[in-house]
Amino acid sequence: MNSNGSNPFNQQLSLNQESPIVDEPIHLDGMQITDDLQKLLDILPGEIRLLVEQHPQRDSLIEVVMDLGRFAEVRFPSGAEYLSETPITAEQLHYCIQRVGQFSGDNRAGIERTLHRISAIRNRPGEIIGLTCRVGRAVFGTISMIRDLVETGQSILMLGRPGVGKTTALREIARVLADDLQKRVVIIDTSNEIAGDGDIPHPAIGRARRMQVARPELQHQVMIEAVENHMPEVIVIDEIGTELEALAARTIAERGVQLVGTAHGNQIENLIKNPTLSDLVGGIQAVTLGDDEARRRGSQKTVLERKAPPTFEIAVEMLERHRWVVHESVSDTVDTLLRGRQPNPQVRIVDETGKVIITHEFPNAPLAIPPERALLSPVPSKPTGWRSSGQMKPLSYPSSTPYAQTNDFDRLLHESWQQPDRVTNGFETSGPNGEDLPLHIYPYGVSRHQMEQVIRVLNLPVILTKDMDSADAVLGLRSHVKSHSKLRSIARSRQIPIHAVKASTIPQITRALRRMLDMDEPGMPDAEDLRLFTQSGSEDEIEALEEARLAVEQIVIPKGQPVELLPRSPKVRKMQHELVEHYRLKSDSFGDEPNRRLRIYPA
Repeated sequence: MNSNGSNPFNQQLSLNQESPIVDEPIHLDGMQITDDLQKLLDILPGEIRLLVEQHPQRDSLIEVVMDLGRFAEVRFPSGAEYLSETPITAEQLHYCIQRVGQFSGDNRAGIERTLHRISAIRNRPGEIIGLTCRVGRAVFGTISMIRDLVETGQSILMLGRPGVGKTTALREIARVLADDLQKRVVIIDTSNEIAGDGDIPHPAIGRARRMQVARPELQHQVMIEAVENHMPEVIVIDEIGTELEALAARTIAERGVQLVGTAHGNQIENLIKNPTLSDLVGGIQAVTLGDDEARRRGSQKTVLERKAPPTFEIAVEMLERHRWVVHESVSDTVDTLLRGRQPNPQVRIVDETGKVIITHEFPNAPLAIPPERALLSPVPSKPTGWRSSGQMKPLSYPSSTPYAQTNDFDRLLHESWQQPDRVTNGFETSGPNGEDLPLHIYPYGVSRHQMEQVIRVLNLPVILTKDMDSADAVLGLRSHVKSHSKLRSIARSRQIPIHAVKASTIPQITRALRRMLDMDEPGMPDAEDLRLFTQSGSEDEIEALEEARLAVEQIVIPKGQPVELLPRSPKVRKMQHELVEHYRLKSDSFGDEPNRRLRIYPA
């Protein structure tokens, strides 16, 4: 919505009386969503269109998938389901192909004057045997979180996983810059995703102009052509993915044009490690230091440094729809990461009332050192954190044991590997007394996302750190720790105990953290613990896990009988396998899709 309360979509319609009639706008969380859903449904075969129109979740439809000889599938935010039990025929695919635009070099087509995208799957001879019909929606109000950054005139790079809304945000940014800020905006629309299919761009981009690209590999040429021929103040680019496109973006930025674009990658760290796209954040080069400088830094002689100013001054990591991480200075973030420290970016969240809340990701973040550089950092003169309180003590061994004459640390770590059911390396703690918590843990080879999920759901007093100096303990993957003698050496010198797990799974991480905190390990997970094993926490996932839990507790364990569960998707079956592992039982998947299901065996 504009500041005067009017609908920009309707404003554009008044400027162009030939613009299409669109569906009634949908209001959600302070945003206005407009789509031409009926135009997408009109290209579908009659029986499929009728089933979609009658579906109760029709308004939240994401995609319709049709593959030759398979059932038609519809996808929603809550999951996917089959529409019918009648396989798709070649005639039905041909019916759809005739009613969409021409497929380009990237096997994408569209419906004229809409934002919908139809993507094709071809066989070896080049015939289309599958279609993915994706709903395109114009969403107004998506950039309220970063509108202040858009108005600064600095170049902005949007990062995030597919489907998180990068293209939708680009479309809204282009409209705000063109209509509200009265700037000359040119959109490089390679796949016609931003401004829709056809020669006339979709009204959702406002007064911004759109340049189409004949073939995807020519995108970098069209970017330069836009600057040379059309005098833009802002250029909007979707999916910068090649070295030539990154070079063209740098050329445009050096000419004083504001860039707004997206790139492949979830975080800035992904771009630093990607040699093709690292130029977007300034490029990375190896620099050899002198002996004195290396000694002063406490690092090796060859270090990585930023090569040039970044193409984009601001980077936005779109983690979720209403939660974005903002790096206000890409150069500072990259320099911090290359020095082995943890940046502290802004986290912007939109609450239920539409208010933007700005916080920092790590309010009290310590300096971070990645594993390969932590091994070279100087040893602190005095240990800090939980271990300095004396609560962590090595176990004593009788002199008759074969490890009595060896180093305590190596001996206990060795015993950890010999005992498959134990996750610790022999160090135990006395019960936490509250004053020394939270426990700072340095993860090594263990999924940080899974650890954060366990800590959040179980509300454990644990903080994950990337700095060995501030760590109270190391939780590592057994195979990684066993082969990394330097890590063991550093931990021994700093009196940091290592706890090892055989695999990076939710059950093993949960048991490890509970034992490190000297907490009683529950034999049975309650309803809240079940959320540890889910990915989205949806009702379907909880229901499947509850089914597995009841089967184990009421049949497998007390009666010693195997149980077969209901057919589930591969993702849900994986969650059920992890839950069964929590009970230290065995499970197997058998049957053919879509009737493949889990079988749980007694101990």
